[in-house]
Amino acid sequence: MPCMSRSLPTPLRWLPSIIMMGLIFFFSSLPASRIPYFGSVDLLVKKGGHAMGYALLATSYYFALPPRLSTRYRWLTSLLMALLFALSDEFHQSFVQGRTSSLRDVVIDGVGAFVALTLVAGYSSNSRSNSSS
Repeated sequence: MPCMSRSLPTPLRWLPSIIMMGLIFFFSSLPASRIPYFGSVDLLVKKGGHAMGYALLATSYYFALPPRLSTRYRWLTSLLMALLFALSDEFHQSFVQGRTSSLRDVVIDGVGAFVALTLVAGYSSNSRSNSSS
């Protein structure tokens, strides 16, 4: 059974990426005073949120790129796009009241994207079988 994303029109394949970018922008636009505090797990929740958000963003880029491209090219392009968005997001965040930009967050974002893309690319390249069952 072919991958469903292959049969979708290009604009629809990009919709999850656009939604993820919008969500990340929204959360980065919140002033520090509107961000909840999670007690003893605050750092874990917030940095985990960074990694998860960029894992989802990179994965959505990967599936939005044309399937005719090689897995390696899609993987690398998706990682680069996620890192560039992370850099631009940190720059944007530097203008938000009470927030600062941090290269550490870009690294965390990149690690999330890297791990997700490695899992997705490994799975998608291993799942291409010729069986008709």
